[in-house]
Amino acid sequence: MSDPVPAIEVRHLVKSYAGATAVNDISFSVARGEILGFLGPNGAGKSTTMRILTGYLPATSGHVSICGIPAATQPDMVKRQIGYMPENNPLPEDMRVSEYLYFRGRLKELTRRKLSPRIDEVLELCDLKRVRHKIIGKLSKGFRQRVGIAEAILAEPPVIIMDEPTIGLDPHQILIVRDLIASLRGRMTVLISSHILPEIEMTCDRVLIINQGRVVAQGTPAELRREILGRSTYELEFAGDVAALPAVLTAVDPELHVVTTGEPDADGFRALRLTTSHDTELGEALLHALSARADFRLRSLSRAHPTLEDVFLAATRRSWDVRSEDLRKN
Repeated sequence: MSDPVPAIEVRHLVKSYAGATAVNDISFSVARGEILGFLGPNGAGKSTTMRILTGYLPATSGHVSICGIPAATQPDMVKRQIGYMPENNPLPEDMRVSEYLYFRGRLKELTRRKLSPRIDEVLELCDLKRVRHKIIGKLSKGFRQRVGIAEAILAEPPVIIMDEPTIGLDPHQILIVRDLIASLRGRMTVLISSHILPEIEMTCDRVLIINQGRVVAQGTPAELRREILGRSTYELEFAGDVAALPAVLTAVDPELHVVTTGEPDADGFRALRLTTSHDTELGEALLHALSARADFRLRSLSRAHPTLEDVFLAATRRSWDVRSEDLRKN
């Protein structure tokens, strides 16, 4: 039977600095074993929220609990439940990798008998065995990031919080870190903040987007596409009378229409972009309708799948528009 207590629970969280509100009444929860992507523009309140979750920063008001433990009244207990990797991970430059992990493990109250085999496990998991005796200050950025992740998961906490774990990494290093984070699914709850949206989409079960200190969207990437964008887009290469297209498209779907039309190439084909205001699959019906016309030639037809970046931009733009409207009214 699954544990009904969420790994992370946030209710009506507010954090203000000298009259400026960095986090403005946000609420969300994260189930045990879930990987949640935490997104937002710079200054949206992501890092502030993470610091409150980890017990490093007090909230102005609201409730935060980690595995059922309230952060406001039991911050020391909360810290025992969390492995935290900040954006600028303060690793000691003069320690060797294995020395640092041993030092951190003792601080995390792991027994000597348990610590040595556990260090071997995280070195293997994070692909660090070949650099275990190297000085941290001489490691590449990718290896240093993996040392930070190894330290975060060392004591096997139920919750891992990572702030920009792939920042500054090359594509190969990002792939390694992404696979490492995905390997934690089901064993640990992971909250990860990143500006690399394709990595979030490929790694996370669910996404939470905040802007100006407020939650503006949350759900799976597929749910957010439907909620925020709510439309389907098709791209085709077409030769024929463009003026005759609207009647054919309306017969397939009254809301289907052409939004962009390219110039014809040497063979008479031009790129067209169609859109409709709902998420229904129309590809097959559209193919049959266009192929049935003898005066139409079709070279390609595909449905365009919006990325998480499209969703992110639309959600934040919408929240800025709402905020601007509220300010005008006041």
